[in-house]
Amino acid sequence: MIDYQMEEKLRQTLSSRRKKRTRNKEMVEAAVLVPIFYKEGEYHILFTLRSNQLTYHKGQVSFPGGACSEVDSSLLDTALRESWEEIGLEAEDVEILGELDDVVTTTGFVISPFIAFIPYPYRFKKNRNEIDEIFDMPLSVLFDKANFRQESQVIGDKAVASYFYEYGGWVIWGATARIVKQFLDVLQFESGAQS
Repeated sequence: MIDYQMEEKLRQTLSSRRKKRTRNKEMVEAAVLVPIFYKEGEYHILFTLRSNQLTYHKGQVSFPGGACSEVDSSLLDTALRESWEEIGLEAEDVEILGELDDVVTTTGFVISPFIAFIPYPYRFKKNRNEIDEIFDMPLSVLFDKANFRQESQVIGDKAVASYFYEYGGWVIWGATARIVKQFLDVLQFESGAQS
């Protein structure tokens, strides 16, 4: 049975936190959807594997999304449009819960992540020019410390934390792992707030 209380508490937690925005005219604005759904008694997050034909982040695990276009009236529009183009997810099937802090990539993008519930099961339509795979992971797997590691990386003159989630042959790293970590931290805060 779906825990609607958890959904409402998550919505409240996301709406009560102040989003950290990054604005840099030299960087490309982008947005992703972090789709969550309920399957087999627990919540799952949907991921995509980007095609090797793409210019940026080829062959990497990501969320549906991409760069802002002149047709988009907002970054949320970007996330919804890209989700439709990449995996056939209809905007009317998406329930936006809130936003996470912007995430900067080493390739010059500023990503705005939107947390959303989607229905399950769903008939996704994979755009084979952009996406090789669509898969999901249960939140319990992502919370399991056995599937997580952190490394320190020096970029320029700064030490930066890099996160990795590994499970079932998939490796989530880079900006996607930073988004996952941020989301899990919000969920842990939400869980702690309940007790």
